[in-house]
Amino acid sequence: MTDWATFIFMLVAAYVAGSINFSILAFRFSGREDPRHHGSGNPGATNVYRQAGIGWAAAVLLLDVGRAVLTALAAEALVPSWQVPWVGVGLILGNRFPCFHRFKGGKGVANYLGFTAVVAPLWAALGVLAWGAAHLVWHTPFLSSFAMVGVLAAGTAIAGAGNWRGGIGAVVTALFIVACHHRNIRERWGGKG
Repeated sequence: MTDWATFIFMLVAAYVAGSINFSILAFRFSGREDPRHHGSGNPGATNVYRQAGIGWAAAVLLLDVGRAVLTALAAEALVPSWQVPWVGVGLILGNRFPCFHRFKGGKGVANYLGFTAVVAPLWAALGVLAWGAAHLVWHTPFLSSFAMVGVLAAGTAIAGAGNWRGGIGAVVTALFIVACHHRNIRERWGGKG
């Protein structure tokens, strides 16, 4: 496989991996209603916590992070370092627009944490600390997520061997995750309209 063929394969594989939504599957197999039908409408760990409690939320978080870790390990083994952040974009796109769940998925925060835990482990740890600090200040999960995603993107960009093409992939990922929170942003600052 040529470098570009491997890169395209990894992008598609990351998208497909991201398209597997563990909370939707877990709720379906346990006889619960789709988590997208209640709360924030997001099938991520925070909304799962609101609907099913800490155990379910922790399981979903661990599965999301684990899937992202495996995706990042594969990317690091198969593509040049500057392409690795772009594989992360594919993973987050799959999480947001999952082909297996009618293209309505999560926001990708846990996936980006798991991805960065492989690519830039120190930055992933700093991102978790940033989330905690922001949550102490604002008590709002999505704002805390923004703090963490900013740190994760910085780490992913730096880990991309300082290559500007990898840095752009990290910035694209962070901006996409922020854009996925458009409803939260509107409700907090722009009214509910």
